[in-house]
Amino acid sequence: MSETEREAMEYDVVIVGAGPAGLSAAIRLKQLDPSREVVVLEKGSEVGAHILSGAVLDPCGLNKLIPDWKEKGAPLNVPVKDDNFFMLGEGGKIRIPNFPMPPLMNNHGNYVVSMGNVCRWMAEQAEELGVEVFPGMACSEVIYGENGEVKGVVAGEFGKNPDGTPGPSYEPGMELHGKYVFLSEGVRGSLSKEVIAKYDLSKGKEPQKFGLGMKEIWEIDPAKHKPGSVTHTMGWPLGSNAGGGSFIYHLDNNQVYVGFVVHLNYKNPHLYPYMEFQRFKHHPMVKELLEGGKRVAYGGRAITEGGYQSMPKMVAPGVALLGCSVGMVNVPRIKGNHNAMLSGMAAAEAAHAAIEAGRSSDELNDYEKEVREGDIGKDLKKVRNVKPMWSKYGLLASLSLGGLDMWTNTMGFSFFGTLGHGKTDAAATEAASKHKKIDYPKPDGKLSFDRLTNVSYSMTNHEENQPCHLTLKDPSVPIEHNLPKFDEPAQRYCPAGVYEVVEKDNGPEFVINFQNCVHCKTCDIKDPAQNINWVTPQGGDGPNYPNM
Repeated sequence: MSETEREAMEYDVVIVGAGPAGLSAAIRLKQLDPSREVVVLEKGSEVGAHILSGAVLDPCGLNKLIPDWKEKGAPLNVPVKDDNFFMLGEGGKIRIPNFPMPPLMNNHGNYVVSMGNVCRWMAEQAEELGVEVFPGMACSEVIYGENGEVKGVVAGEFGKNPDGTPGPSYEPGMELHGKYVFLSEGVRGSLSKEVIAKYDLSKGKEPQKFGLGMKEIWEIDPAKHKPGSVTHTMGWPLGSNAGGGSFIYHLDNNQVYVGFVVHLNYKNPHLYPYMEFQRFKHHPMVKELLEGGKRVAYGGRAITEGGYQSMPKMVAPGVALLGCSVGMVNVPRIKGNHNAMLSGMAAAEAAHAAIEAGRSSDELNDYEKEVREGDIGKDLKKVRNVKPMWSKYGLLASLSLGGLDMWTNTMGFSFFGTLGHGKTDAAATEAASKHKKIDYPKPDGKLSFDRLTNVSYSMTNHEENQPCHLTLKDPSVPIEHNLPKFDEPAQRYCPAGVYEVVEKDNGPEFVINFQNCVHCKTCDIKDPAQNINWVTPQGGDGPNYPNM
């Protein structure tokens, strides 16, 4: 704990992160007791600025939280009208019929949404109930109490020099204390990572698995636009190099979300996920859709993919992990926002009951029980083997075996039990000498774009006179270890061009362009030496996504 003296404010519940989980928790707490003191702290410049998701939203969480959301103007305006699944080859495609798919794969009743805009609307609902919502407030430190419990967080520290010392305009921030602290930071949150390690919450669980999701918003020719059309693809261009696939969602205003996901357990360090995404857009099916249109936004974000068997223990004294801080994405459905909302509500209900009973700073075991045994656990348990099957047996085998397993799980049993994931994504990376380099075509500037040009469409910005938030445990590792063994894959796995190996007179140098960072957390996950630690920059920095 730092020695800096700070003012402290007391709340019933302190919530870190204004995503669907954190905002659902805040709203539910106020619904249960309007006098409850609740604060939500968000590192983005505004609510929604750091939200990036597909997204086709299953409204089950919202139905439970705010049943009259339609009357209240929630931005769920484009119902899904048709579902398409394709297996791609380089020049063609095969449609995978819908009828053999288990019912859980059906998108009927779901909506194509901007989750950033959904979160903006949810924040308005929270504020109307009296929740204090503070954007631009990065939480940089966990505060622990005398008995080792989580007591609160430090938020709003500004003005440090690059070396970490206080600068001339230094603001120490504040301590925000709560009877309970909810961490709803999304995937690989810096405080969540610390809490998971401190209390050994992953003990006995499978390693968490991740994907990298990249997304562009395109305005297309109105003649090609089909609001509510949902398409998913697998196969080309990844082939056997990596698991993953794409999504193409038609929303309103002649806009289309074009997204690409690469599972981060790939072996070949020469793989360049961003360039796989750019190559994908040259497939005839995608090219035909996008030609004549223009890209208007870009971003990237890691996705939790470990599922049911990788969820850590969610509670420790004084703290609960919500949503993607735990990892609640249903991988075959590519959906986690509904579970994030349900988790926020469950945590709120457990905290409300505890405070009513005069408790504080203990473990909210009722929350954990509800997640594992309630709707979230049931949703994730049915699909728990799809990801490990894909990793072990490849795409085609996993389609048939995974489909069979989802069908039998719908009926309450599995032939396979619960499969494990094995290695972490970092440990899955193999030596560069075992793999061929991949020759990627140069972006054409019309359908495909170089990384730095695309990053400018994320509106990302960082105050440059601050400590680099991408910290190296050992600065020698990138050049002395990762470069000779793995051809330093940070040059390629980062979707924002943060990391470079630059040839200097005295040899290669590892350069970190932290101002480009879109806060995806891929480096923290995939670095084979686990040498990069992502910590939060000062509040308000990072991407400024308009309607991702």
